[in-house]
Amino acid sequence: MGVASRKKCRTDLYYGVDYNSHLGTRRAGMATYDPAAKRFCRAIHSLEQTYFRTKFEKELDKFEGENGIGVISDTDPQPIIINSHLGKFAIVTVAYITNLDELEKELLDAGVHFGELSSGCTNQTELIALLINQGKTFAEGIENVYDKIKGSASILILTPDSIIAARDRLGRTPIALGHKEGAYAVTSESTAFANLGYEHVRDLGPGEILEITADGTKVLREPGCDMQVCSFLWVYYGFPTSTYEGHNVEEARFKSGYEMGRADTTDVDCACGIPDSGVGMALGYAAGHGVPYHRCISKYTPTWPRSFTPSNQALRSLVAKMKLVPNRAMLTGKRALFCDDSIVRGTQLNDNVAELYANGAKEVHMRIACPPLIYGCRYLGFTSSKSDMELLTRRIIEEIEGDPEKNLELYATTGTPQYELLVEKIRERFGLTSLKFNPLETLIASIGLPKCKVCTHCFDGSSRFGAKEEATAE
Repeated sequence: MGVASRKKCRTDLYYGVDYNSHLGTRRAGMATYDPAAKRFCRAIHSLEQTYFRTKFEKELDKFEGENGIGVISDTDPQPIIINSHLGKFAIVTVAYITNLDELEKELLDAGVHFGELSSGCTNQTELIALLINQGKTFAEGIENVYDKIKGSASILILTPDSIIAARDRLGRTPIALGHKEGAYAVTSESTAFANLGYEHVRDLGPGEILEITADGTKVLREPGCDMQVCSFLWVYYGFPTSTYEGHNVEEARFKSGYEMGRADTTDVDCACGIPDSGVGMALGYAAGHGVPYHRCISKYTPTWPRSFTPSNQALRSLVAKMKLVPNRAMLTGKRALFCDDSIVRGTQLNDNVAELYANGAKEVHMRIACPPLIYGCRYLGFTSSKSDMELLTRRIIEEIEGDPEKNLELYATTGTPQYELLVEKIRERFGLTSLKFNPLETLIASIGLPKCKVCTHCFDGSSRFGAKEEATAE
């Protein structure tokens, strides 16, 4: 979140960053520029034991100034503050750099030094800052980032005079622009705007670089034509009230559920969403299938918000179990159908299904909002981005084929014998009465963008590249 205002920005910045909490669980940071003292005000805190607001509310008064940036991050401590030939600036990123070691060596060989380490490794936000410093201007430096990194990077830079926002070159992650009287703001989640009084003006285009002040905006780099926005924003990552590229998250989830319910011939007594991201789909499924929506399982929100995800796997599994409470009164004797966003490792689903049967469900049917996850993500660093062999599907494919890489295209294609066998193996593993995944065509239609504009790599291994990234990959 970035805010450029005629008034002190700290309140809008504080609450705006908080509205991005579902996108990260490890660290948070904010920085403002105090023009009177001619200095940056910065704080970085761990979120692994508590939540964003509790960490920053006691020190909020120290954030002087009208311009500020902040971030919720699963990666490195940030913002970092840099002094270079471009001047002093603070920077935050939403980035995932797969060739970080290669770029680190290139910079070290050129005599550049790194000052920030994260768990003994190079801080990728600092690496991006150092690549920016190679340009004669911020726009030229950001173009250098676009040319050199593999993966993705969206960037906010705070200077003494303005905020510079740069969306990932292929638009894999979003940046939305908002405006109210006397202020402009940019954010990953448009849901941050409404309660702070901002109107969602537009989304930055892929690779667009925009300079922002309280009085207006200036395009420093026009957007590119190629886009590969992450489809999983609509499946899981995005907050229901957020909108990307003109397409609302909850609306897409409802549409996908409606189409799945309309086409399904399974006899069930009710539909229910696995909180939180399965709820929109389940409401759509109930409407499309002509069955009531029942809250057969609820999330205990007072102490288990979605954003609290411990880094330890054993504790993560415990949290997944403890935060969801089945309702025996609504389950007993019912043929219940549940909608969920995806199946990644399968740990949480295993616990949920056992609890549902234990609380009286006669049948447990599962419908998944997206196709099976066959490939680990190469482009984003969010919490659910997994390596190939962490995926349940890959482990099952290895059991079937003796090789987790064999016939992946066939297992990823809806309706093939391999696909049907994979789905049946997953159903058997969890003791489900029935299991179905949304076809990719239904997901894309529900999002409402052309498939060529949406990254579906985790489902089918495909991704469309621009010329520069293609050259870099070669």
